[in-house]
Amino acid sequence: MAYTFIEEDTRVLRYITALTEQGHEVEVFCLKKPGQPWKGNAAGGTLFRLQKRELDETSPLSYFVKILRFFFVSGAWLSLRHAFRPFRLIHVHNVPDFLVFASWLPKLTGAKIILDIHDILPELYAHKFHRSKGSFIFKALLQVEKLSTRWADHVIVANDIWLDRLTQRSVKGDKCTAMINYPDTLLFKPGPGKSKFDSDGRFVLLYPGSLNRHQGLHVAIEAMGMLRERIPKAELHIYGGGPTLEDLKKLVRRLGLEEKVFFQPSLPLSQIAQVEKEADAGVVPKLADGFGNEAFSTKSMEFMACAVPVIISRTLIDTTYFTDDHVWFFNPGDPASLADTIYKVYSNPDEVRAKVKAALDLVSKNNWEVKKHQYLNLVKSLVNA
Repeated sequence: MAYTFIEEDTRVLRYITALTEQGHEVEVFCLKKPGQPWKGNAAGGTLFRLQKRELDETSPLSYFVKILRFFFVSGAWLSLRHAFRPFRLIHVHNVPDFLVFASWLPKLTGAKIILDIHDILPELYAHKFHRSKGSFIFKALLQVEKLSTRWADHVIVANDIWLDRLTQRSVKGDKCTAMINYPDTLLFKPGPGKSKFDSDGRFVLLYPGSLNRHQGLHVAIEAMGMLRERIPKAELHIYGGGPTLEDLKKLVRRLGLEEKVFFQPSLPLSQIAQVEKEADAGVVPKLADGFGNEAFSTKSMEFMACAVPVIISRTLIDTTYFTDDHVWFFNPGDPASLADTIYKVYSNPDEVRAKVKAALDLVSKNNWEVKKHQYLNLVKSLVNA
């Protein structure tokens, strides 16, 4: 169960693939894009696309109403399917945490439940809607987190920073595992050799992902304005959608960057992997104020797996997993720092080769093919308990 568009959710797709490769039957309850059929297939699993969603939430109420509707609809479908052919395991992905309670019938009739915390919800909500950690709603979400993690038989958390926080405030350490969003190196791998000296002379910077404020795309756009003279043929290609899309387009027009910054819709995983291979550099310009400082971005390691240099803001989470040997750090929220860092990548091919090699070595030890046994062993231990 996941309040997401499955075709674009690398984390969920990898779980589905791992399970179906082991011979398990997998059914998925998820969101629907306009024009998609309500039933389909992905990674060997059967999809039930239960609800449409536009990424346009501007208030807590509009955000909550959509999630609450999905909770009831997916819970009803899950119970109905379970009544005819019982599930052995339900893997529920937040946001929201309380979606795990939609599994009440399978849980009460013997199914095991995994709650997968992609985003730590109280902090995400506070950042998205500008609420303090002392607010009533933040405290309420903490209580929901505690109840949800207690309901689950096991909790997967998206990084080690959040694992420490959850085990301090909500869940016992022995029922909780950290599992970052490892890249699938069968899909994300080096493409044909490419450089800024190709025939068209362009230097293409790429950002694929959601367009939320904490992703810092406004910083990248402002940096492009500072690079007009230094890298005349530099371009920033942004793939994805989200609540800040229109504001970002307005910023591009205000800065006169229509020939430098290009927006494209989200693509299925297989297609975005090809786009990443063809980029000259990947940009991950997250802010460091609150949620963005701690949220791990799978884009960074996908770029590494494609042998694409990574330019990333110096956040707490990224300095936890990467060093200056692997990536180029810049100061979060600072367009001038980002512009200088982009120019360093552009003008230092020897340094690019060294860091790309080190990054590929890091990914060779930390990818889904190497790490998926952790998930499969967890599934096996739960269903055989």
